[in-house]
Amino acid sequence: MTQNTPRTTDDATWWRSAVVYQVYVRSFADANGDGIGDLRGITQRLPYLRDLGVDALWLTPFYTSPQIDGGYDVADYRDVDPIFGNLDDFDTMIGQAHSLGLRVIVDLVPNHTSSAHPWFTAALAAGPGSAERERYLFRDGRGADGELPPNDWESIFGGPAWTRVADGQWYLHLFDPAQPDLNWRHPEVRAEFEEILRFWLDRGVDGFRIDVAHGMIKEEGLPDVGFGMLIDGRRQSSMLGSGRLPYFDQDEVHDIYRAWRPILDSYPGGRMAVAEAWAETPQRLARYIGPDELQQAFSFDFLDATWEAGSFRKVIDTALAEATIVGAPTTWVLSNHDKQRHVTRYGDGEVGLRRARAAALLMLALPGCTYLYQGEELGLPEVLDLPDELRQDPSFLRTGESRDGCRVPLPWEGTEPPYGFGPAGCDKSWLPAPASWAQLSVAAQTGVAGSTLELYRSALRIRRAHPGLAGSDDPVRWLDAAPGVLAFSRRATPDAPELVCVVNISAAPAPVGGYGPVLLASAPPTEVDGEIALPVDAAAWFERE
Repeated sequence: MTQNTPRTTDDATWWRSAVVYQVYVRSFADANGDGIGDLRGITQRLPYLRDLGVDALWLTPFYTSPQIDGGYDVADYRDVDPIFGNLDDFDTMIGQAHSLGLRVIVDLVPNHTSSAHPWFTAALAAGPGSAERERYLFRDGRGADGELPPNDWESIFGGPAWTRVADGQWYLHLFDPAQPDLNWRHPEVRAEFEEILRFWLDRGVDGFRIDVAHGMIKEEGLPDVGFGMLIDGRRQSSMLGSGRLPYFDQDEVHDIYRAWRPILDSYPGGRMAVAEAWAETPQRLARYIGPDELQQAFSFDFLDATWEAGSFRKVIDTALAEATIVGAPTTWVLSNHDKQRHVTRYGDGEVGLRRARAAALLMLALPGCTYLYQGEELGLPEVLDLPDELRQDPSFLRTGESRDGCRVPLPWEGTEPPYGFGPAGCDKSWLPAPASWAQLSVAAQTGVAGSTLELYRSALRIRRAHPGLAGSDDPVRWLDAAPGVLAFSRRATPDAPELVCVVNISAAPAPVGGYGPVLLASAPPTEVDGEIALPVDAAAWFERE
C-alpha cells in the first residue's frame, strides 16, 4: 500500500475541494471494549484515515445525551457524553488529527435540544407563561379543553409533532418527543449558540455540520399545513426537498447564519460550516451559501439520483449551475447515517457493489467537495436483517422505518464479528455485523489489488495529485458518448493534461479506445470486437494531452 500524503492545514479555502470522511462515532472504533465507539477509538484509527487520503473527518454528535436519537438529542453542548469519553479525549483526538494533516468538523444540533437539557427541565417546572418556556415552543391546545394539538404538524419520525405535558400545554418536537424544538426568535437561544460555536472553535474544530439547518425558524402563527397522515394519508415529510412547509426553510433562518459567519471568519485557518438543508428549489437552497452565510450545503439530489445516466446528468448539471451562481463549490455525497447505503440502493449484491464502485469514481472526478460515509470505502451494504429488538432508531417505533442498517460498526480485521471493532478479545458491538463482512474488513482488503478499499485509496491519491482534479472550480466539459454512457473531461489549464471520466450505465460494453491511457478503473476495460471497451456498470479515469 502506498501511503497518501496529507494536505497542508494552513489553506483557508481547504473546504472548497476537500474530501471529508463522516465518522458515525458509536460505530467507528471502540477503545474501551464496551461495544460502543468512542473518541479514543477514533484517535487510534486516525492513521487509517490519513492513509486513505481524506482531508477531514466529520464527527456525529458526541455530546452529553440520553442517546434517544443517537446523540442528536443533546443535553449539554459543551461536554462529551461519558460513553464516548471526555473533553481531554476530544482534545487529544483533535490534536492528533491536526498533527496528521486532518481537519475536524463536528455536528451542531441547533433546531432542538434533549428533553433532559436543563433548559427544558426548567421549562416543565416553571409552568405556562413563564420565561423558561419561552425558550421552546409551548402552546395551548385546540378543542374545548385544549385536548387537541395546537396544529396539524407532523413529526419527521411519524405521528404528531406535539406532546402534551401535565399542566395541559403542548410542546413542539419536529422529531422525537425527547427532542423539543427551540424558539429561535428568543434572543437567549441565539446568544447561547453563538457561545457554543466559540467554545468548540476555541478547542480547535475546523468546522460544523449544521443539523436541520433549514428548521430553526417556524412560520409566525404556526399555521396548519392542511394535509397529513390523519387528513389524506400523505406524510408531510414527503415534501422535503420538493415543497414548502411552515416549519422549514423560512426566510428568517438566514438571519441566524448571517450572525454566525463573522464568528467563523474571526478564527484563522478557514473555519467553515456546511448545511444539512432541504429546500423546495435549487434557488432557495443556494441562499444558505455565500460570503455572508455558510460555505456549503449538501447536494442531496446527487445522493438520491437513480442508476440512470439521465438522472446523474441532470443532477450534476443542476448542481454545477447552482455553484456558479453562488460562487461556492458543489458538495457531493452518496451515503450518510440517515440513508440506506448506496451498494444496496443500486441493487445490492455484486450488481450493487459494481455500481457503487463506479459511482465513487464518478463523484470523485467532479469539482467541489466530497463527503464519504464511513464504510463506503469497504463496499459495505445495508444490513437489512437486524433483529427488531436490537434496533435503536426512534423512527422505527413510530413508522417501522429504520436507519440502523447503515450504522452497523465497521469491520476492521479478523474472521468473526465484531471484526476488531473493539480491543483484542472483545466480542461486543452495539449492533451485530453479519458473517459476510469478514471478506470486507479493512485488513482483508488492504493491499489487495482491485479491492474497494484500494480503489478508494488510489482514487483519492490521484484526485489530490492530478492537475485535472485539483481545482474546486474547474469546469466540466461533457463529451459525446453512446446512450447510457456519461463522459466528461476536466483540465485545469490549456497546457495541463486532461482527465476524462467515463461511466457506463448502459446495457452493453462501451468503447473507450480514444480517451488515452487508463489511470484507474472500477472494473478493467477489455477488448470487444477489436475495440477497448468499458464493462457495464463500470467507470474509468483516463489521461490525455
